[in-house]
Amino acid sequence: MSEARKAAMIISVASGKGGTGKTTVATNLARAIDGEVQLVDCDVEEPNCHLFLHPELASSQEVCVKVPRVDAARCTYCGECARMCRFSAIVVVRHHVLTFPELCHGCGGCSRVCDQGAISETDRPLGMVERGSAGSIRFIHGRLNVAEAMSPPLIKAVRAIAQEDGLVIIDSPPGTSCPVIASVKGSDFCVLVTEPTPFGLNDLDLAVQVVEHLGIPKGVVINRADVGDDEVKRYLEAQGIPLLMEIPEDRRIAEAYSRGEMLIDVFPEYRVRFQGLLSRIREHMSARIMRW
Repeated sequence: MSEARKAAMIISVASGKGGTGKTTVATNLARAIDGEVQLVDCDVEEPNCHLFLHPELASSQEVCVKVPRVDAARCTYCGECARMCRFSAIVVVRHHVLTFPELCHGCGGCSRVCDQGAISETDRPLGMVERGSAGSIRFIHGRLNVAEAMSPPLIKAVRAIAQEDGLVIIDSPPGTSCPVIASVKGSDFCVLVTEPTPFGLNDLDLAVQVVEHLGIPKGVVINRADVGDDEVKRYLEAQGIPLLMEIPEDRRIAEAYSRGEMLIDVFPEYRVRFQGLLSRIREHMSARIMRW
């Protein structure tokens, strides 16, 4: 682990489903911080942090995944490559080798098990990583190419390119599948955003299981807090999960969001509230370290 990585404080923002206000929390938290911060949008299928921050993009980089290329003149059709591939990205049918690049995870295993040297690797573009700034915010996001099925390789590239020093805020994709794990893995703290409804509670529980499996400390922000019921709060109390912040149901907030406006710009009092959110995250992280 590098010294830069040791000095980083990485806060990921996630949710068990889309539409809970995850990006609202991530972008407003970044903007409320006094000093330099990096915001990393890992929702590469539908990145939208830039719609609120309006960063000036200074650079872009294409990201590719290595996929197999077969030399038929060398191939003995032994089938070892197909047997090792868990994703059926390469298949041997009689005297033919079929490759399915869209299924390939780029592990390179097929080329390593080929004793004949019949398999080499070639680049297949996945998407782009773009970097820039918005005031004191260093900004980075990924854009997955249209019709691409796999986002984790691009998300990993975004995480690798991001300078993990200082304070880093990650806006993860919604849900609990592989893209979320690729986004939040290695975080120092995960903020889970939910709504106080039966659906919100169900998806929150799934998200909690994911971050607990990854061993990441967590807390919850309840959006639209004055609708629904109190079951989410009861769940948090029973599980010993801290409630970090509540955002009420407010038509003015929804209207500002629809215009692409930042919550802390329209309602200045929310700057203090999001600064308080960061303070509570740090308090819970410090308490966890002391328990160790």
